[in-house]
Amino acid sequence: MEFGLTEEQKIIRQTARDFAEEQLAPLAAEYDRTEEFTAPQAKMLGEMGFLGMMVPEEYGGSGLDTITYVLAMEEVSRACAASSVTMTVQNSLVCWPINEFGSDEQKRKYLVPLATGEILGCYALSEPAAGSDPASMATTAVEDGDEYVLNGSKIFISNGGVAKVCLVWAQTDRDLKHRGITCFIVETSMPGFQVGTEEKKLGIHGSNTVELHFENCRVPKTNILGKIGDGFKIAMQTLDGGRIGVAAQAVGIGQACIDAAVKYSHQRHAFGKPLAEIEAIQIKIADMATEVQASRLLTYHAACQKDQGVRFSKEAAMAKLHASETANKVANMAVQIHGGYGYLRDFPVERLYRDARITEIYEGTSEIQRLVISSATLKEGRPATE
Repeated sequence: MEFGLTEEQKIIRQTARDFAEEQLAPLAAEYDRTEEFTAPQAKMLGEMGFLGMMVPEEYGGSGLDTITYVLAMEEVSRACAASSVTMTVQNSLVCWPINEFGSDEQKRKYLVPLATGEILGCYALSEPAAGSDPASMATTAVEDGDEYVLNGSKIFISNGGVAKVCLVWAQTDRDLKHRGITCFIVETSMPGFQVGTEEKKLGIHGSNTVELHFENCRVPKTNILGKIGDGFKIAMQTLDGGRIGVAAQAVGIGQACIDAAVKYSHQRHAFGKPLAEIEAIQIKIADMATEVQASRLLTYHAACQKDQGVRFSKEAAMAKLHASETANKVANMAVQIHGGYGYLRDFPVERLYRDARITEIYEGTSEIQRLVISSATLKEGRPATE
């Protein structure tokens, strides 16, 4: 089932596939080895129009829907998961909230260079003691004339060390808890903004992940995104969309695992025949293909819900949960099919195995996704008399 893809969507998917195979895949292992940010690839993603896919054309974007974004995300992730981190952060976590909640002035100032890839952005919500519980964040923003003064630290910030624009969440009224959180558009050139330690990670080595510190960082009131106290709402709605992006990333990683396993099973011989003719291997391939396709359809469904303008929190959580856990399962099976070779860095499944792991953690852990899903499901099934 193609979910009724239009000709334009099919063309964009093929364009993304060709680009990813020709420009991203050949260097994915090298960026993983050197642990350098995939800056040239990020630049090319911008030139191809893949960093502002859902941004309206008047603000420099492509004005496309979520389904088209998902199709391109899968292809990029299939070739290089590290490059797709930049793509999903830029599209889902930075451009979307500015377009949705920003003023026209903010959109023209920031969306145009973000959508074209002239600059990169980042999303700074998590803190050392506030990951899955953002309402307990310690970063503060104190009003001072026409500015707010930010103090605090953020961790695990993808693109943080290379971004020019950062969406930062801070407490403007701690007594109100989550209702006292506000989002600020911070330019990384503003005094008081500091990039901290660059993290050494298990996987997605070609992505940039850092700590950020704010020491009396002065931000104009004109850079408040939305309204004072709207930050928590903005963060949660943004993460709903971000989960669709991560689901697409996980689908791409899972498909790459299938591709590698199928190729190897045809080339490798054991007991006098190709692995592909051994029933135990065939069963693994069947399970991998079925689970990845199920993840793909869940992701398409969540994207459709978003495009239709209906609530999609549960659907996004389902897609992210299933796709991320599937990516890890099929990566494990792909390594097993490769045997000892799967444990070597000379083979792509070793990298895919490591890259898959993060998809169960960022944009909300699998545990958080289950809470979102169960909460929505229980609410839907509540008796009408309650």
